Amino acid sequence: MSLYRNSIWFLKGIHEYTRKGYENAAQRFVEKDLDVSVAGRSFMITGANSGIGKATAIAIAKRGGVIHMVCRNKDKAEEARGEIIRETSNKEIHLHILDLSEPRKVWEFAEAFKKKYKSLNVLVNNAGSMVTQREVNSDGLEKSFATNTLGVYILTKSLIPLLEKSSEPRVITVSSGGMLVQKLRTGNLQSERGRFDGTKVYAQNKRQQVVMTEQWSKVHDTVHFSAMHPGWADTPAVAAVRPDFYRSMQDKLRSAEQGADTVVWLALSPAAGATPSGRFYQDRRMVSAHLPLAWTHSPGEREQKFMVLLEEMAQTFQPH
Repeated sequence: MSLYRNSIWFLKGIHEYTRKGYENAAQRFVEKDLDVSVAGRSFMITGANSGIGKATAIAIAKRGGVIHMVCRNKDKAEEARGEIIRETSNKEIHLHILDLSEPRKVWEFAEAFKKKYKSLNVLVNNAGSMVTQREVNSDGLEKSFATNTLGVYILTKSLIPLLEKSSEPRVITVSSGGMLVQKLRTGNLQSERGRFDGTKVYAQNKRQQVVMTEQWSKVHDTVHFSAMHPGWADTPAVAAVRPDFYRSMQDKLRSAEQGADTVVWLALSPAAGATPSGRFYQDRRMVSAHLPLAWTHSPGEREQKFMVLLEEMAQTFQPH
């Protein structure tokens, strides 16, 4: 089955996820969807110092949005903040330093943010971690899971009350098409057992993000939740972690701006806000979160069990 899934996924990718795929899809885009001003509205973007996160921040800043960049590396983030201000002439670019792989720090950051700021209109969960070898953080948590899943869960959960008090609140999570080859699992979340495969772990985390998005939408009906696939984009992360793929596909990869396009559309467009909450998107269109005949659907009980596991894990790190 994994061979079938991977083959179907790669064929789909060559057709849809490349630069050419984006250009084909863009022919049906409605230009006025992004002809909006968002002056005074606030947007938190994790991993906003490079790649898709930075391209998203620039696009929103150009339209007057107040940007909260949440980044791990202070030097890179300050440099990116200066570039965003220069390129957009928008000085409302705020920088917050946070390592999403440290759950206690994520709780502390979110609680402090809620005390300092009175509103947050849009949260973009963009920061991600793909590693080639298993690494653990100071709490003994596997870093990919801690960043991509638990960190996203805690940040979103903690900020939902602030989002609910704001107008037209939205949460967008940048997932990956790689999750299409993974079925949600509720065991071995820390990848302690078996050989560690960073690409598979990342894809499983991205499936987990899609499940979280679906489950949140069932509980919080005043916030619009969505997950999206940016396609295969030319970003520093891809070049660093998947060098062979990057070399072989470099001429076909999307630009960071093309990868960010659907994030920006989901964050800003009235048309996106009118779509059902909890869905998966690609190139401004709702698409299935499963490949045909790939057996990646999970029973509702498993998805609910997964959310309970995350909640229990998150609570152990919540400051009291």
